[in-house]
Amino acid sequence: MAVQDASYDRLRAAGCADEVAYVQACLRLFFNPAAGAADHGGAPAPAISVADVADIARLNKVAVFVLRALAHAATGAAPAGLLAWLGAYRRRTMSMNAACIGDAIAIHQVLQGRQVDFVFLKGPLQQQLLYGDHFMKPSGDVDILVSPAGFAAAREALRSAGYEVAGKSRSVWWVRFLGEQHMVRDDGVRAATVDLHHRLQQPGSPSPRNIDGFLRRKREVKVAGAAMPLISASDTLLLSCISVAKAFFNREPCAGYVCDVRAAASRLSEAEQQMVVDHAAEQGLADTLLLGLRAADVLLGGTATLLSDRATRILARIDNADLFHMVIAPWLSSLRWPQRRTVLWELCGREPVRYLAEAGWAASADLSRRIFERPDAIAPARGNG
Repeated sequence: MAVQDASYDRLRAAGCADEVAYVQACLRLFFNPAAGAADHGGAPAPAISVADVADIARLNKVAVFVLRALAHAATGAAPAGLLAWLGAYRRRTMSMNAACIGDAIAIHQVLQGRQVDFVFLKGPLQQQLLYGDHFMKPSGDVDILVSPAGFAAAREALRSAGYEVAGKSRSVWWVRFLGEQHMVRDDGVRAATVDLHHRLQQPGSPSPRNIDGFLRRKREVKVAGAAMPLISASDTLLLSCISVAKAFFNREPCAGYVCDVRAAASRLSEAEQQMVVDHAAEQGLADTLLLGLRAADVLLGGTATLLSDRATRILARIDNADLFHMVIAPWLSSLRWPQRRTVLWELCGREPVRYLAEAGWAASADLSRRIFERPDAIAPARGNG
């Protein structure tokens, strides 16, 4: 399970129901600005906490969404001090993402020069295609995907550009089970990080059956005159749903990923929606897709599309109110989370063979993590010869 932010305890103690509702209203307004201030609900409750709103927005990576939504809200809809905080967050995001774009351009040149087949994942390039803005969510590193066969060659190419594998990601657990390594280049002024992937999901949730397909379906986006490879529109939706499933498994806030699901899905025609359903089934991700879509409908409102109509059956025992809070406020002690094996069973389409394979992989990964990530826990007792 991921390490929890220190803000969790304070938010849990505060309850922050009004603040959670406020952030949700802003997100709905962002996706439907024509609704205007009436849909936003007017001015916030007098007792609303700016600190809690800021933490909820930061943890969910939706602070810039809130800022842009408030541009469409009635005067006075933002509590005193919130706009100043959001503006500062936006400026930090712009600085961080601008550096990330520069790193991506340099990495593209290196890998292209070495003839390494790769594709960019997430980050500012995706944000531009989804929202028309490179600076919607902070990106502290560059994520790239290569085929398993090309992983070593990509790593060596990055080393030639001054990147080195971060110590913690050298282990078997990182390379074999997570399928990624962090690589860092520090020039004394700024440290740049690359997440080099050959897998796209952590053990415990279904992974795509064919990574090479993500490379074959890539599209090109222009950045500073260079044609940069990015995953396709359908794969962007699938990857966003994978991120939601991962956050759900780790019990982390994921409204930012859910917004990506909605933005990606809204850009697909009805024919493309049917294609992505078929594509997800081929990849073994049909129910992962449905989880992301249902989360988007619960958080942002249903859209009565082909995709939305199919999403209601996933994790049907969790009511909408609980699922909403699992997405945006998972720190709440009142939530009754399903067991992880129950979630895995549903995400495997309740197929016993698939479930046993994924559960076995997760168990192997857990054993590897215990061995390679916590060597002190299995060290022999001293003084026994």
